[in-house]
Amino acid sequence: MSDVKSFTEELKVEGKELADTVKRIIHEGNVRRVVVRNAEGRTVLDIPVNAGVLGAVVFPLLATLATIAVYAARYTLIIERSGPPAAPPA
Repeated sequence: MSDVKSFTEELKVEGKELADTVKRIIHEGNVRRVVVRNAEGRTVLDIPVNAGVLGAVVFPLLATLATIAVYAARYTLIIERSGPPAAPPA
Protein backbone atom coordinates (compact mmCIF):
# COMPACT_ATOMS: atom_id res chain seq x y z
CA MET A 1 0.00 0.00 0.00
CA SER A 2 1.48 3.38 -0.97
CA ASP A 3 1.59 6.28 1.44
CA VAL A 4 0.44 9.40 -0.41
CA LYS A 5 2.17 12.53 0.85
CA SER A 6 1.05 16.10 0.56
CA PHE A 7 3.01 19.07 -0.70
CA THR A 8 2.61 22.83 -0.74
CA GLU A 9 3.11 25.47 -3.36
CA GLU A 10 3.10 29.27 -3.25
CA LEU A 11 1.57 31.63 -5.76
CA LYS A 12 1.83 35.42 -5.84
CA VAL A 13 -1.32 37.08 -7.17
CA GLU A 14 -2.60 40.60 -7.62
CA GLY A 15 -5.63 41.61 -5.56
CA LYS A 16 -8.02 41.65 -8.52
CA GLU A 17 -7.08 38.06 -9.45
CA LEU A 18 -7.38 36.64 -5.93
CA ALA A 19 -10.93 35.23 -5.92
CA ASP A 20 -10.69 33.81 -9.46
CA THR A 21 -7.37 32.11 -8.70
CA VAL A 22 -8.70 30.53 -5.50
CA LYS A 23 -11.81 29.26 -7.36
CA ARG A 24 -9.62 27.69 -10.05
CA ILE A 25 -7.35 26.05 -7.47
CA ILE A 26 -10.26 24.57 -5.52
CA HIS A 27 -11.83 23.12 -8.67
CA GLU A 28 -8.59 21.27 -9.47
CA GLY A 29 -9.66 18.72 -6.88
CA ASN A 30 -6.50 17.66 -5.04
CA VAL A 31 -6.41 20.66 -2.72
CA ARG A 32 -6.54 20.15 1.06
CA ARG A 33 -6.06 23.70 2.25
CA VAL A 34 -5.62 27.26 0.93
CA VAL A 35 -4.00 30.02 2.98
CA VAL A 36 -4.18 33.66 1.83
CA ARG A 37 -1.51 36.03 3.13
CA ASN A 38 -1.21 39.75 2.53
CA ALA A 39 1.94 41.59 1.44
CA GLU A 40 3.16 41.83 5.06
CA GLY A 41 2.90 38.05 5.52
CA ARG A 42 -0.19 38.08 7.75
CA THR A 43 -2.69 35.30 7.21
CA VAL A 44 -5.91 36.85 5.94
CA LEU A 45 -7.84 33.64 5.35
CA ASP A 46 -7.17 29.96 6.00
CA ILE A 47 -9.58 27.66 4.14
CA PRO A 48 -9.60 23.91 4.83
CA VAL A 49 -10.97 22.37 1.66
CA ASN A 50 -12.73 19.03 1.48
CA ALA A 51 -15.77 17.84 -0.40
CA GLY A 52 -18.12 18.13 2.58
CA VAL A 53 -17.60 21.84 3.10
CA LEU A 54 -17.43 23.14 -0.45
CA GLY A 55 -20.96 24.47 -0.71
CA ALA A 56 -21.51 25.40 2.92
CA VAL A 57 -18.23 27.14 3.72
CA VAL A 58 -15.88 27.71 0.80
CA PHE A 59 -18.15 29.46 -1.68
CA PRO A 60 -19.27 32.16 0.79
CA LEU A 61 -15.60 32.65 1.66
CA LEU A 62 -14.88 33.36 -2.00
CA ALA A 63 -17.23 36.34 -1.80
CA THR A 64 -15.23 37.50 1.23
CA LEU A 65 -12.03 37.15 -0.80
CA ALA A 66 -13.41 39.43 -3.48
CA THR A 67 -14.05 42.05 -0.80
CA ILE A 68 -10.65 41.61 0.84
CA ALA A 69 -8.85 41.85 -2.50
CA VAL A 70 -9.50 45.59 -2.84
CA TYR A 71 -7.43 46.38 0.27
CA ALA A 72 -4.01 45.29 -0.97
CA ALA A 73 -2.24 44.91 -4.26
CA ARG A 74 -0.44 41.59 -3.71
CA TYR A 75 -1.27 38.35 -1.96
CA THR A 76 0.50 35.05 -1.48
CA LEU A 77 -1.52 31.87 -1.78
CA ILE A 78 -0.16 28.80 -0.04
CA ILE A 79 -1.81 25.70 -1.44
CA GLU A 80 -1.54 22.33 0.30
CA ARG A 81 -2.24 19.49 -2.11
CA SER A 82 -2.54 15.74 -1.69
CA GLY A 83 -0.61 13.37 -3.89
CA PRO A 84 2.65 13.86 -5.76
CA PRO A 85 3.48 17.23 -7.36
CA ALA A 86 2.46 17.58 -11.00
CA ALA A 87 5.25 17.38 -13.54
CA PRO A 88 6.12 20.72 -15.15
CA PRO A 89 4.81 21.15 -18.72
CA ALA A 90 7.27 20.05 -21.39
